[in-house]
Amino acid sequence: MNDCDEGRGGPVLMWFRRDLRLADNPALAWALRTGRPVIPFFLLDDEERRRGGASRWWLHGSLNALGEDLGRIGSRLVLRSGPAEGAIAALAEEAGASDIVWNRLYEPTLIKRDEGVESRCRDAGMAPRSFNAALLFEPCAVSTRTGRHYRVFTPFWRQCLKQGFEPAEGAVRRLLPPADWPASEELANWRLRPTAPDWASGLREAWQPGEAGARSRLERFLGERASGYAEGREFPADEGTGRLSPHLHFGEVGPRQVAATLGAVEPGSGAGAFLRQIGWREFSHHLLYHNPDMDSVNLQRGFDPMPWRDDPEGLRAWQQGRTGYPLVDAGMRELWTTGWMHNRVRMVAASFLTKHLLIDWRLGARWFLDTLVDADLANNSAGWQWVAGSGADAAPYFRIFNPTAQSQRFDAGGAYLRKWLPELRRLPDKWIHAPWEAPETVLAEAGVGIGETWPRPIVDHREARERALGIYRTVVREGA
Repeated sequence: MNDCDEGRGGPVLMWFRRDLRLADNPALAWALRTGRPVIPFFLLDDEERRRGGASRWWLHGSLNALGEDLGRIGSRLVLRSGPAEGAIAALAEEAGASDIVWNRLYEPTLIKRDEGVESRCRDAGMAPRSFNAALLFEPCAVSTRTGRHYRVFTPFWRQCLKQGFEPAEGAVRRLLPPADWPASEELANWRLRPTAPDWASGLREAWQPGEAGARSRLERFLGERASGYAEGREFPADEGTGRLSPHLHFGEVGPRQVAATLGAVEPGSGAGAFLRQIGWREFSHHLLYHNPDMDSVNLQRGFDPMPWRDDPEGLRAWQQGRTGYPLVDAGMRELWTTGWMHNRVRMVAASFLTKHLLIDWRLGARWFLDTLVDADLANNSAGWQWVAGSGADAAPYFRIFNPTAQSQRFDAGGAYLRKWLPELRRLPDKWIHAPWEAPETVLAEAGVGIGETWPRPIVDHREARERALGIYRTVVREGA
């Protein structure tokens, strides 16, 4: 008797979560192989409701796209809401289901939720099964020679490459429907998208949620940008990045698919550099699994005494893109408008908050989780701790990005700044990176008034840098 046929006759419940795709979906493939009717469903529980506004906007589009994709293969997506254990038990009883299957997630609250669901299903006589679709490797499958989890990225990724990746599976082409479909809630009634006010016009212009959008984005990247990715990814005005992060987060494309696609193109530094970014995502999820409080606790506990400043006005200026430093402000406005920010600019903006303003990294991480369409707890927490210097494999505490120098280096012509900062659009290249240094005649001709149409820098870079270095040195020395 094979794994897919244990003599059960009822339908199989396929619980979609962050695997909103038909291709390379191990749980869906297992359900298909049973030869029995499959009922795909998505559950909006408290964990899903806690998403930030940008993520909720994306989830609506992705669920809508998945429903249409399932319709094309003779199926549909059932929508339910409520506490997971009770809602799934009710759906199973209504559908007469004998099995339930899903793809695993590795965030601590989701692990706890899934354990409760699994226990409830077993008590009801169902056979729950789960698979890995979100990562290249299970979090416990990559370890050091002594059996410990890695805390440094480079040896971790070297071990991943040594172990090799499993191949991606093809797309499911047909699902057997049940004789009677259980009732489904209406997606519109979940109110995942804003209406009053509707602040999502920039998101609609920038993104196409869903598996087709992910596939199109990946194909475009491979055709236009992959070869030059290693260098092109550094320049925010050039679309040199993959912009796949939200598609990966929602599982509209899987990491095995990306790795397989990159392996099929001509080898080179671009493909290797992009695959390394997939590796960093992998590393972040492994870190979170082994350090379940990573979103709120310093991985290097020596940073716990850090005297973060209580500065609501500074935090608000940073959130609104009104710090006076053009590169930081352009990034924060790109984030607010599109739900995404170029990675180079993310590092500069995060460094500015934690080191120039000495504001707790957790406040910045919380803002990103609310405003990013790719808001991923593992990536977000690992990235912020890396910049702040408290992470397992963090940037050294004395790395303090100069936002003006970064702007001059990576946006020399000011194209990125002009796109997101219309009030500086008429400034010459020489002055757009530091408007407060421009002569009055230049400012007047460009229609820029420092302190009026453009804010004065809320801190002086040199003074802020020296202040941060002094505090960080003390903390690191005492925590050593």
